[in-house]
Amino acid sequence: MIKINRNYLKLQGSYLFAEVARHVKEFQELNQDKRIIRLGIGDVTEPLSQNVIKGLNEGVAHMGKRETFQGYPPYEGFAFLREKIAEIDFKSKGINICADEIYVSTGAKEDTANFQELFDTSVKIAITDPVYPVYLDSNVMAGRTASFKNGRFDGVHYLNCNEENNFTPDLPTEKVDLIYLCFPNNPTGQVATKEYLKKWVDYAKANKALILFDAAYEAFVREKDIPKSIFEIEGAKEVAVEFRSLSKTAGFTGTRCAYTIIPKDLKIYDDDGKEHSLGSLWLRRQATKFNGVSYIIQKGAEQVFTKEGQEEVKKTIDYYLDNAKIITEGLTKLGIKYSGGKNSPYIWLKTPKKLSSWEFFHKLLNDCYVVGTPGVGFGSCGEGYFRLTAFGKKDDVIEAIDRLGKLKI
Repeated sequence: MIKINRNYLKLQGSYLFAEVARHVKEFQELNQDKRIIRLGIGDVTEPLSQNVIKGLNEGVAHMGKRETFQGYPPYEGFAFLREKIAEIDFKSKGINICADEIYVSTGAKEDTANFQELFDTSVKIAITDPVYPVYLDSNVMAGRTASFKNGRFDGVHYLNCNEENNFTPDLPTEKVDLIYLCFPNNPTGQVATKEYLKKWVDYAKANKALILFDAAYEAFVREKDIPKSIFEIEGAKEVAVEFRSLSKTAGFTGTRCAYTIIPKDLKIYDDDGKEHSLGSLWLRRQATKFNGVSYIIQKGAEQVFTKEGQEEVKKTIDYYLDNAKIITEGLTKLGIKYSGGKNSPYIWLKTPKKLSSWEFFHKLLNDCYVVGTPGVGFGSCGEGYFRLTAFGKKDDVIEAIDRLGKLKI
């Protein structure tokens, strides 16, 4: 008899965004004359830039000639891309990250989900609430959690994010080993200061813990005193891994390219306390389970890190930040509290009239034909909140806010 991995039975319902999609599909089938505006899932709408297309076309042309044809790519990514990432993302900003500390992949979602495989199931994880579901679900699948009770898994240290702490969690009240942080945050849109992140780095150093830092939205940071990378913090290279993605930065949600930064200083320990290179272990994992990102995609990604590519990225990010401004100004006029929308593509609003997250979701869908994401889907602290994204088309964003203004509650 073939048996199921029982940890999968602990997962709560379907994946959040799949559940949202199901409700929207059912509504649309019954209301085919209604035009639905989707501001729920964080998918981009602006096309790939001309320089990226140029790079992709160049990659295609190379694959059609024997002298430039490429077979299996390097597991860690081509040197031409990793060197440009190191220069543009880090060295140009005074951060000493080298190309051989960068590992190219198909997505930050995959990397944040898979990275936990490197650690023993006994390690204690700390996860924010609310949280991007992949962090938690991947640990559930691995057997790193116990039973699910009252909206939470036993065996997990939850870091509450609420109005009282301005959606920036306090340090753990117990010793933990693996800490998931995301800034600018998904879903709350909140950002972190250097002083705040320094506390986490100091905690990790004192407790031999590791920070898994999701910086997928760093390109949205416009304020100079807000860090784009945890490696701007002194000592972070000893205790942190950083995940970055071109999905929201350069429109690669359907093209797929990301990269994880693992400093050489990072070590992991076996049962005898012997040190092992974390980067070497990740490369070993990738070499076994992953065949790399295609040459064509990496040639497109390379163009993101040119002067022209960086200008195109800024233009696209400015477009989405303008959308965020439209949303936040509309919410302010309606007297609805929110966080985010500044240095972030996400707006985390408090549901009016104390409606539950799903009650507000259905009211918004049924009365305004607008889709967002119920906050409770990100964790129990998300109950009574709702996430909107700025990734829509500007005309749709304007219309969605106009519809919201006519919502009767």
